[in-house]
Amino acid sequence: MRLEIARLDTAAADFEPEFASLMSRDPSSDDAVRETVRGILADIHERGDAALLEYTRRFDRSSAASVSELEISQARLQQALDGLDDGLRMALETAARRIRSYAEHQKMQSWSFTDSDGSLLGQQIRPMDRVGLYVPGGKASYPSSVLMNALPAKVAGVPEIIMVVPAPGGELNDLVLAAAALAGVDRVFTIGGAQAVAALAYGTETVPEVDKIVGPGNAYVAAAKREVFGTVGIDMIAGPSEILVICDGQTDPRWIALDLFSQAEHDEDAQSILLSPDAGFLDAVAQAMADELPGQARAEIIARSLNGRGALIRVADLDEAVALSNRIAPEHLELSVAEPEALLPSIRHAGAIFMGRYTPEALGDYCAGPNHVLPTARSARFSSPLGVYDFQKRSSVINASDAGAQKLAPVAARLAEAEGLAAHGLSAKLRLADNDGE
Repeated sequence: MRLEIARLDTAAADFEPEFASLMSRDPSSDDAVRETVRGILADIHERGDAALLEYTRRFDRSSAASVSELEISQARLQQALDGLDDGLRMALETAARRIRSYAEHQKMQSWSFTDSDGSLLGQQIRPMDRVGLYVPGGKASYPSSVLMNALPAKVAGVPEIIMVVPAPGGELNDLVLAAAALAGVDRVFTIGGAQAVAALAYGTETVPEVDKIVGPGNAYVAAAKREVFGTVGIDMIAGPSEILVICDGQTDPRWIALDLFSQAEHDEDAQSILLSPDAGFLDAVAQAMADELPGQARAEIIARSLNGRGALIRVADLDEAVALSNRIAPEHLELSVAEPEALLPSIRHAGAIFMGRYTPEALGDYCAGPNHVLPTARSARFSSPLGVYDFQKRSSVINASDAGAQKLAPVAARLAEAEGLAAHGLSAKLRLADNDGE
């Protein structure tokens, strides 16, 4: 398939409408998907295991006689880990070690202080009790997704992680199971789709309800997570993958071409954009992409992604590139320049920032350490990568001293009365030393 990636120039008169077209997305979800998902959620909520088993038989061609048969034992998980060849096991263990080490730096701690009146004020940090992890199944093999979602929860202190992974036709991926064993996942069920999200959110006779659901999935999984939010927490509604590369024109064009391919190969809706002030370099990257495409296993997907949503954009200079990047707020941002540290303070919106010529986005996907679950679709303007803090809760702590109550009660009472909430005011005034009970 031929590459016909868009070429834009910020100096061109038609740049703004062209750029707006490039970045446009349809924010509405598919009505048919949403209605189907709502029906499944309601059915699982009402009938529990019976409905869950029916959907698993229908969609995943399961022959299980009960939901309990859909649970994978810890022994089977360990068998999958033990069965890996030495090189693959070492790679998985290295990635897990680095992800866990990075997560350890994210842990929030409880704190408190005593004010001038002797009142104690603070914040108590506690982990969630139980978290659900959705992992794509079948022929898909995403052990990195297991590690990235489960390890921060474990570092946060979550006592129990319930993983769901579809097994269409009984097909299981041993690498995913091995990652679950390595990450310390507590229970694994071979269920998927909206029905798995419903089971985690509401609980069934066999599948326990969780406090939060994390992990990627298809359109039905995403729609289900959106619907159950509020009953449980969710990580985010992730859109198609994105990469934005800012390059000064001095990096090997082949490197940049493959960096752009690395996200384009996810699916045809993924977006890969290169910004550079060097028009000749943009030409060189375009040629490198044309040369490399035929040898790619997912060449057709890459071409559809780049032709439909990709772009090579000439900017006036690196400052303009940063300004445009902040408008895009990309999931992944590569600063492939001589001095990336000089640009970093100006980057306001990005899920993950990859510094320098020797830091391809692919390192972050697997083993650098920071999480690869990142905000997409410009949501980096207001949200952050998944981390330990997503599995911890904060509780405010207030312990008023007698002296503190004497000072604060009149303030609270006055404000409560102004809001027309008399009981609030009386509750506070009852603590006053000169209170007469009225």
